[in-house]
Amino acid sequence: MLAERRVELRFHVTSRDARTHTNLSAVRSDGAGLWIAGDETATMEYLTLREGRYDDQRTYALADFVDLPAGPDDEADIEGLARADGWLWAIGSHSLKRKRVKRDHPVGKSLRRLGSLVREENRYVLMRLPLVGSQPVRADGARTAAILAGRGRNLADLMADDPYLAPFLKIPGKDNGLDIEGIAVLGERVFVGLRGPVLRGWAVLLEIRPESDPRRPERLLPAPIDGEPYRMHFLNLGGLGIRDLCPHQGDLMILAGPTMDLDGPVRLLRWTPGATPSVEHDPRPVMDLPHGDGDDHAEGMTMLDDEHLLVVYDSPAAWRLTPEGGVLADVVRLT
Repeated sequence: MLAERRVELRFHVTSRDARTHTNLSAVRSDGAGLWIAGDETATMEYLTLREGRYDDQRTYALADFVDLPAGPDDEADIEGLARADGWLWAIGSHSLKRKRVKRDHPVGKSLRRLGSLVREENRYVLMRLPLVGSQPVRADGARTAAILAGRGRNLADLMADDPYLAPFLKIPGKDNGLDIEGIAVLGERVFVGLRGPVLRGWAVLLEIRPESDPRRPERLLPAPIDGEPYRMHFLNLGGLGIRDLCPHQGDLMILAGPTMDLDGPVRLLRWTPGATPSVEHDPRPVMDLPHGDGDDHAEGMTMLDDEHLLVVYDSPAAWRLTPEGGVLADVVRLT
C-alpha cells in the first residue's frame, strides 16, 4: 500500500512533552476535524483542519465529563474512539499491564519487573459523551455523559464467566490476554474489537448495547442481547487481532495486526455484521498496510470520505515527525 498523500497532525508543546503525538492509539473524523487519543494520558484531543494540516489543538480531560474510577490523573489508555448521532464514544484497553524491562536494568530488577502485573482501573472504562457541534459536554438537555466502569460493572468483569474469554482476564494484554483496541457504532449496535485474545487464529469482536442507568444517568448499563451482556463474533484474521474498527457504508472496516509485541503484518479488511452471532471464515481483504522495524505501528484509522481512509501510527518512524511538533498520518484510497 502506498499512501496517496500524507497530512500533518500538529500538537501543542504540552502534548508533545506527554508524548501523545508518538503514542497515538485512536482517531475519528468529525467534520473538518479529528478526535485523537493517545494511550499515555487521560485526555482526548481535537484538531481542526486548517491550511492542509490538522492543527489548533483543543485538549479535553476525561474527568471533566465522567467520574473516572482511579481519579482524574491516572492514564486511561484510550484505545478506541467512535462518533455517531451526536455522541462521542471512548473505550480503554481493559487490559492488565506487565512492567517494561529496559536495557540498563540489572538482571534482578528485570526479573522482578517481568513478574509484576498491574491493574489500573482507569483502563477499564467505556464512556459516551454528548456533543454540541464538535464540543463535548457533561449534559445537553436530557443527554448526559455516562460511563461503564468500576469493579464488577466494567466490560472485562462482565466476562468473568465467559467460557472463551474468562481464561484470558488474568493475562496481560501484550501476552495475548484481554486487550480492547477498537470501537465502532452502527445505528444502535456498538462493536468492540479485541486485539487479544486470539483463539487459534480467530479474532474476537463483541457487540454491546450500552444504555443509561435510569436511576443514575451518569452510568451506562449493558442492555441484554440474546439474554447476555454482549454478543460474540469470531473472525478468521489469520492469527491477527483487531487493532481498530471504523464504519463504512454499513460495513465495518477492520485494522488487523499482531496481538503480541511484533511489528507486522498489518492488514485492512471489510466485514458485514449479521443479525446473529457470527463465525466469519472469510472477511474481505482490502489491502496490506506498511509497518516499520520497531516503529510505524498502525494503531488508528478513520474514514475521511467514502473513498479515503486516514491511518495514524504509534511509535512513528523518525521521518514522520515534523519540525513544527507534528506527526505525519497516511491518507490511502480504498480500491
